[in-house]
Amino acid sequence: MATSATPKITLWEFFQQLGKTFMLPVALLSFCGIMLGIGSSLSSHDVTTLMPFLANPVLQSIFVWMSKIGSFAFSFLPVMFCIAIPLGLARENKGVAAFAGFVGFAVMNLAVNFWLTAKGILPTSDPAILKANNIQSILGIQSIDTGILGAVIAGVIVWLLHERFHSVRLPDALAFFGGTRFVPIVTTFVMGLVGLVVPLIWPFFAMGINGLGHIINSAGDFGPMLFGTGERLLLPFGLQHILVALIRFTDAGGTMDVCGHTVSGALTIFQAQLSCPETHGFSESATRFLSQGKMPAFLGGLPGAALAMYHCARPENRHKIKGLLISGVIACVVGGTTEPLEFLFLFVAPLLYLIHALLTGLGFTMMAVLGVTIGNTDGNVIDFVVFGILHGLSTKWYMVPVVAAVWFVAYYAIFRFAITRWNIKTPGRDIETANVQEKLQAGAPGKSGYNVPAILAALGGAENIVSLDNCITRLRLSVKDMTLVDVDALKANRAIGVVKLNQHNLQVVIGTQVQSVKDEMANLMNMVEA
Repeated sequence: MATSATPKITLWEFFQQLGKTFMLPVALLSFCGIMLGIGSSLSSHDVTTLMPFLANPVLQSIFVWMSKIGSFAFSFLPVMFCIAIPLGLARENKGVAAFAGFVGFAVMNLAVNFWLTAKGILPTSDPAILKANNIQSILGIQSIDTGILGAVIAGVIVWLLHERFHSVRLPDALAFFGGTRFVPIVTTFVMGLVGLVVPLIWPFFAMGINGLGHIINSAGDFGPMLFGTGERLLLPFGLQHILVALIRFTDAGGTMDVCGHTVSGALTIFQAQLSCPETHGFSESATRFLSQGKMPAFLGGLPGAALAMYHCARPENRHKIKGLLISGVIACVVGGTTEPLEFLFLFVAPLLYLIHALLTGLGFTMMAVLGVTIGNTDGNVIDFVVFGILHGLSTKWYMVPVVAAVWFVAYYAIFRFAITRWNIKTPGRDIETANVQEKLQAGAPGKSGYNVPAILAALGGAENIVSLDNCITRLRLSVKDMTLVDVDALKANRAIGVVKLNQHNLQVVIGTQVQSVKDEMANLMNMVEA
């Protein structure tokens, strides 16, 4: 939702919005990963030997079907990113932007194929030549494999073209091709030219990514700690998705030959090995950046912090915050969504959050040192079962509960000491908690369970909101006048935290129901405008 009064986007805001667009393909990726993990593990020889009843032909057909369906997202990941980026960034005519994203990606690779053919490199089926030039089959086109980074660059270019030309007016004789129809047309022309440049500049991009990967890998077992800590430190600013995508999908996360194909990125390597029948076990160099590293903090540490916050609350307030903490723990342990717990102490005790980030990174290193090999993305109990237990003792899944228990005790001790020693105002410690609860009860919650009219009023009303969007747990807004935003009123209506990025942009941390809150608010704003 946007108006003509939208402030000019800054580079910081652009990277935030870009990171948000990654969530659409990553969400599908997570689901497909679970499908692939369950299907491939239950159809493996080791599992059927251990549980012979699973060898039933009907069950095996179902498991193979799950594997095939689950492999979809990993087979077409770059094109999904190139579609999702203009879709997410576009303010208007999002469907046209998404369509142009697909057109741009396909045309770019066709142009690369033309260049390789003109140079005499193609056509060929010689594995040595294909590998030397990093040529893969992309959408059935032999082209240079630019991976996710190439798709992101292409997606941004398509978005810029869409924003510039989606409302263009052509002369009457050409009016049929004007407006939104012109976007895929100009995209075809521009991306055709970009495809001719890709073979010339891509080696330099590849060198840069390889250099970053070398730095991380040269850090040895501390490389995962740098990644894990960096991801947590970037999370409050909404920029963690950039780092995550770089490690999961580019050469910075490693490169490996799997089933005769060269694949890059920690998650891509893991999923390729998961779907390759010739592979037994998973690469430690890839999984050390994946789910296993999050598990000490997600399954042990943050629940320990939640218990410490509960015990440190005033006795008369504990029953009021119990539901908040329990829902946060469930979101973290089952869903891998940590913000509902992290934002309870981020703003009142940044030092505690820094300690949490360091302990999360240390969890990555600990899992790597112990040789655990559990992949996927979420670090929750589902990943632990599907990609750890179901794949047998070779994943060393049995080390996770041990380390998680140690992290639980460490977090509990650190948080309880810090909260009581420095009187940190975590939930339930403020005397005003009772008054806040009364305010919550006074509101009329909608289908989302939140008093959305009150939240809208606390943001200065519909007329103060220039743009409204959301990510997994946060409302992302641009406002005309930041002074009209009442932070206390937002928190009184169950906002976990408020992040003011600059004089026009802020984020309101809601939790896992943020999509419902955003939809209700958008409907209210539309009613006001009508």
